[in-house]
Amino acid sequence: MCEPQHFDLVLAGARVIDPETGLDGVRNVGIDGRRIGAVTTDRLTGNTVVDVSGRVLAPGFIDLHSHAQTVTGLRLQAMDGVTTALELEAGALPVRTAYDEAAAAGRPINFGFSAGWALARMHLLDGAVPGASFDVFAKYQGAPNWRRPVGARDLARVLDLLEEQVRGGALGIGMLVGYAPDSGRDEYFAVASLAARLGVPTFTHTRFISTEEPGTSLEGALEVIAAAAGTGAHMHMCHINSTSNRMIDDVAGAVERARGYGVQVTTEAYPYGSASTVIGAAFLAPEKLHRLGMQPRNILRVATGERIADAARLAELREQDPGALILFDWLDESDPADLSTLQRSLLFTDTAIASDAVPLVGQDGDTWPVADGVHTHPRSVGCYARTFGWLVRELGVLSLAEAVRRCTLLPARILEPAAPAMRRKGRIQVGADADVVVFDPGTIASPATGTRVLTSTGVDHVLVGGTFVVRDAQIQLDRLPGEPVFGRHRD
Repeated sequence: MCEPQHFDLVLAGARVIDPETGLDGVRNVGIDGRRIGAVTTDRLTGNTVVDVSGRVLAPGFIDLHSHAQTVTGLRLQAMDGVTTALELEAGALPVRTAYDEAAAAGRPINFGFSAGWALARMHLLDGAVPGASFDVFAKYQGAPNWRRPVGARDLARVLDLLEEQVRGGALGIGMLVGYAPDSGRDEYFAVASLAARLGVPTFTHTRFISTEEPGTSLEGALEVIAAAAGTGAHMHMCHINSTSNRMIDDVAGAVERARGYGVQVTTEAYPYGSASTVIGAAFLAPEKLHRLGMQPRNILRVATGERIADAARLAELREQDPGALILFDWLDESDPADLSTLQRSLLFTDTAIASDAVPLVGQDGDTWPVADGVHTHPRSVGCYARTFGWLVRELGVLSLAEAVRRCTLLPARILEPAAPAMRRKGRIQVGADADVVVFDPGTIASPATGTRVLTSTGVDHVLVGGTFVVRDAQIQLDRLPGEPVFGRHRD
């Protein structure tokens, strides 16, 4: 009789879901080092054996859209089952520095960056001093030049800087065009052409959010589709739920038809009817709020808890501190029609789940646990638990296996052509990276609110490269095994 295989770690008896092969059954998983060595019904032995019977074992969740790139921000995401969190919409500048600083400080989960188009404009047109991505973006929100159209000379400078970042390891190009809606359409097309030439995706916050002509959400989506069709670039649309607003059916229909013609357009969404950004965002100007179906009172200033009373107060705050973080309700989840709109955006074919996690407000360094006076949008800490607790268990509109696919394999495949490391993620297979989440499908949920940072429940274990970063629902403060995910052009 053959001796059972022996591993560094064995996770025994879970319901294992591998979205690529379709495996959905009870298995034992053996891990050696940073890789999965066995997925089997056979008995395995190990230096450490953890009984995970009655639980789901899946690939760790891959977040394509996280601005919460601090140790504490990523620990909160790890408690939500995330094993890779990437800053792709805003990106970084310079990319090499962002990677080097994150690696030197250590990260609990895997990390990576795109080249930041808005940051490049801020740097070249307003002299922005490079630094942490979201901090720079907030600090220079009110700068005078970065939103304007540019001439041929400055366009060439922007393109050269972006290409330099991609060749330094960036995962693509982040395009916050919605924050600079007056920037040229020719520039957007030129950046897409650059991305096509380099073989990397772009990650776009679309130019418009509105149901009123001109400049509707549909028009913003069609610009992305046209750039993909006209250049051959892979164009990724960020948070299709909020930027589509109440035009999700038109936007989804246009994307689906374009895909049918072979146009490379991918999408993501998060399961909330509220959003978060800086108060100085172009689309939150008082005279534009009606285009989003909003009023000033839909906006909450995170640092103070102030609900904005009227247009005059909004204008005042935008002038005083345009980089201040706010929450805003782009729809009313208590309204059945609005709730249906949100659900349709999440159920659109091949839409990945991505959090759009934002930084913590009031946090003093990387301390744990997070203090009561610290705030952020609940999507920053509970996006994935809410997906499984609400869409799968409560509503039954997504199967468990499909939800796993949208949180793991789908985002991995979106990035694979530009990031070779992603071919080993999003799977529970021999040879895959041992980035794993173990959770209770009956209890997984997010209790986080707009006023309280509460970690997700029902997530038992999270492993990154075979190392526990969450064990028995507790963060492991001495474990920082996260590795950089680089783009294909890293030299």
